[in-house]
Amino acid sequence: MDEPRRIPAEHRADALVWRDVDEPEPADAGPVVRLLDELRRPLPLEGDQLSTLAGWSFRRFRPGVDDDALLAVNNRAFDWHPDQGGWDAAQLIERMRTEWFRAEDVLVHDGDHGLDGFCWTRLHPATDDEPALGEIFVIATDPARHRRGLGRALAVAGLDHQTRRGATVGSLFVEQDNAPAQRLYASMGFTLHRRRAGHLGPTGDARR
Repeated sequence: MDEPRRIPAEHRADALVWRDVDEPEPADAGPVVRLLDELRRPLPLEGDQLSTLAGWSFRRFRPGVDDDALLAVNNRAFDWHPDQGGWDAAQLIERMRTEWFRAEDVLVHDGDHGLDGFCWTRLHPATDDEPALGEIFVIATDPARHRRGLGRALAVAGLDHQTRRGATVGSLFVEQDNAPAQRLYASMGFTLHRRRAGHLGPTGDARR
């Protein structure tokens, strides 16, 4: 089974210069080292998608109780990713202090040996330019649970949760060359909304 490409630490998002790929490339831009896709699909999900939840049970995240278990799963799942992997307790607490965080928007799954997957979602209320978006902010499963359907079930549960909150479009961000994730989301009806290119700085060095 193919795995996501390991992204070097120096190619983390805050070290690159980003642009939408349909915008002109800056004359002094360094090489493109990452492509990030925003995918979207209409909500609600179809019945055949929701039927994949049969046999699965999820609960809400418990801050202060599930923190260590969630971090362990996250860091095992994203050991290849400099932005998402390597989180510590302080980083998790910082994210939970954002004004939009709600514990009930983080769905977790308990396996035989404890928490083994989660889907952290976020609602973006509708604006004059955008519909109400139900975003999959982070989704992770323990690598030992890959190819068992947990990731798909978590994604479906997260999108269904945000549908009940009023979202009419589902969204997420994924590396363009993360083939396993791209296949999963395509099978769920997601299509490309926009693509962003991450460049090294003009000298070839990473910079903001």
